[in-house]
Amino acid sequence: MTHPPADRTAPPEWRRSLFVAAMVGIGLMAAVDEVVFHQMLGWHHFYDRSTPQVGLLSDGLLHAAELVLLVAGFFLFADLVRRRTLVPRAAWAGLLLGMGGFQLLDGLVNHKVLRLHQIRYDVELLPYDLSWNLAAVALLLAGGALARSSWGRTRSRGEEPGTRR
Repeated sequence: MTHPPADRTAPPEWRRSLFVAAMVGIGLMAAVDEVVFHQMLGWHHFYDRSTPQVGLLSDGLLHAAELVLLVAGFFLFADLVRRRTLVPRAAWAGLLLGMGGFQLLDGLVNHKVLRLHQIRYDVELLPYDLSWNLAAVALLLAGGALARSSWGRTRSRGEEPGTRR
């Protein structure tokens, strides 16, 4: 199957670059959480309020979801690169925002509101919770600052971020 040549005049796609990389960031942070904390350290499962078998099943479902996000995100990323419409700084911002967003959602909603699991059990949780959530906030702040500067750079070149000419 032959593909048409990449459009060399296509404008950069700021919003799509940000969104696609955020998908990858969510999948990447979910993978780090699942591999490091669920598998290597064995501190918890995605859902710890049932039997160990249900915990393993919940980890498998999380793993499947993260793989879908990673694969879809990388295909969409490759399409942006192929069409030469990727905005690299927006993509880096999206990656950080996706990672931080997943981590903060996990730390606040899954750990505290829904109580699906805790980072660890039989220890003082405050240092773990603070570390987890402050790292998420740092990722979000870095991603937000990078997105803002990227948006400004794109606009200063006379391009409207995320629109096609």
